[in-house]
Amino acid sequence: MGFGTTRKRYMTKTKKITKILIANRGEIACRVIKTARKMGIATVAVYSDADRKALHMRMADEAVHIGPSPAVESYLVIEKIIAAAKETDADAVHPGYGFLSENPDFVRACEKAKITFIGPSAEAMEAMGLKDAAKKLMDAAGVPITPGYHGKDQSPKLLKAKAGMIGYPVLIKAVAGGGGKGMRKVEAESDFDAALASCRREAASSFGNADVLIEKYIQSPRHIEVQVFGDSHGNIVHMFERDCSLQRRHQKVIEEAPAPGMTDAVRKAMTDAAINAAKAVNYVGAGTVEFIVDGSGKLRTDGFWFMEMNTRLQVEHPVTEMITGLDLVEWQIRVAQGEKLPKQKDVKMDGHAIEARLYAEEPENDFLPSSGLLYSIYPESWKDKDEDNSGYRIDTGVQSKDYISIFYDPMIAKVIGYGNDRDEANVNTRFGICEIQASGIKTNSRFLINCLDKQVFRDGKLSTSFIPDRPELIGENIEGRPEIFVLAALRLESRDIKRSCSPFTSTDGWRLNQSNVSTWIFSNDGKVMKVDILTSNDSEAIALVNSEHSIRISFEPSCLPISSLYKPEEALNFYDEWAYAIRDDYVSLTRNGTFTKAFFQKFDDRFLNGSSDTLTAPMPGKIIALNCAIGDTVSKDDPLIVMEAMKMEQTLNAPRDGIIAEIGSKVGELVIDGALLVRLEDIEEK
Repeated sequence: MGFGTTRKRYMTKTKKITKILIANRGEIACRVIKTARKMGIATVAVYSDADRKALHMRMADEAVHIGPSPAVESYLVIEKIIAAAKETDADAVHPGYGFLSENPDFVRACEKAKITFIGPSAEAMEAMGLKDAAKKLMDAAGVPITPGYHGKDQSPKLLKAKAGMIGYPVLIKAVAGGGGKGMRKVEAESDFDAALASCRREAASSFGNADVLIEKYIQSPRHIEVQVFGDSHGNIVHMFERDCSLQRRHQKVIEEAPAPGMTDAVRKAMTDAAINAAKAVNYVGAGTVEFIVDGSGKLRTDGFWFMEMNTRLQVEHPVTEMITGLDLVEWQIRVAQGEKLPKQKDVKMDGHAIEARLYAEEPENDFLPSSGLLYSIYPESWKDKDEDNSGYRIDTGVQSKDYISIFYDPMIAKVIGYGNDRDEANVNTRFGICEIQASGIKTNSRFLINCLDKQVFRDGKLSTSFIPDRPELIGENIEGRPEIFVLAALRLESRDIKRSCSPFTSTDGWRLNQSNVSTWIFSNDGKVMKVDILTSNDSEAIALVNSEHSIRISFEPSCLPISSLYKPEEALNFYDEWAYAIRDDYVSLTRNGTFTKAFFQKFDDRFLNGSSDTLTAPMPGKIIALNCAIGDTVSKDDPLIVMEAMKMEQTLNAPRDGIIAEIGSKVGELVIDGALLVRLEDIEEK
């Protein structure tokens, strides 16, 4: 079943929407625009200063500027969104997710302006907005809730006493929390006071509400949620479940549908509970009922408890679309138009889907965001990849030369793999990640592949501690495989001299007026690799890495271990040899269906200093260390300057023996591309 297919027999028009303003940005804004365009509905984008060249504003039919870069001065200002809708005669607003998507005041502002809000009522949002009140409501509706304390008395002494009664370990959670903020796990009574104080500070800062609740901490917890939909005719259906257990810093990274290990009995119990939860608030629109699940053994009908309800579309909604064949954004719009949902028996499930979120972040640095210029990204022409039978889909909101801002979520793209079973979906997701090239910033691409490749993940043994318990997922040391960079150099060299078949077709390195040695400079995680190709032909290549390690790579045509393009099913055939897929800024390796991805940044000739007398900046950056002074005698390859560029540290070495005659920068200075950093004079001139 392909993305975007819907069951047209239920499409009864009642109140046609003609123009939608998307009160959001990035990937979700682009996602809504695609569906609206398919439905023949005009779109309006809003954008801040930071998003003046953003993809979502270029895709929309109209775009309105709403203020400065900080979200609190633009995307979160209700008055500006309403004014933009009125200015463009938009008759509906889609909130996306995040920002104002769960703000009841925004819903009421839309109603007052006679603009259709594509989402639930303000009353439903308010009922589910505070965790403590929502849990009481769910308890009354017969939905299982986690043992805990949800009372109004917030005295530290009482909270500590309640924690003792519940039994450690416990979770302290902000009642107005979300996104992993305002949450602390407490292992023992002696840790409670400090954890409570910390949780309250974070809750007050993030949500303006320091109140907390106490819950029993579930051992080996899994996070399973149910997609629900309600219409204005009183119908509520579910669209099966998703497992969102793989999280870092309490935020989801990899999601899938259906949940591994799910049985018919547990699915019925869980989806019935989710529908009861939605009925309790007369829910209309798309929503997600989230459960915490005991993952210590097989799933049980009495082993899940209500956690919260998100009264909006979720980031991970594509996996549900892939297994049901439904476009959830389309159904949001149709429900907002007053149409009826399909009957439960007509919502079918087929196959398996896995979504991985590609972020601009540094997994090795506690997953901190990596902002900066997205120098290039491939493929440039984004589309719904399942349409060409590739087995994966890519949703994104960025293109080459976009800037990953410090002001917003650093997600670059979502890769959603689909297959007849979980193993096939896994392979397709990993392959889709390997196909994405994103240079200029750091990403979590290799980390995602490591997670999907882990045997315990393949076995479906999931929990929310999967990532925290496995530091080895952060990445592998590519420096231990210098042949990767030799392969990359051969690939790039063959491309530059227009070789048409293999990177290894008689590349003898000949250049007019140059020696036969060709040199390539790469960077991986801030480490520079210099590759000198000494000789290359159909059967072997000889290279020198960092002027030290001589590497000979032999090619066996019958084994075909090297390839510039391959499909997952072809890669699975290489049992004894690695298969290499080489792109312009990474090399991916495949063996027995497993993937490793090594990133590199290729520098131009200025990194080789242009002339032997000068050292110039290979790109814009900041000087963070000077290891030389005027008058110093230096030898070739002595480290002279360390600069930070594209969130990476680069050590720039002396191009030859000489004496430092001029230094064109100082520590802390920002330099432009090509700026003179050091000039050398011959030793004999002094």
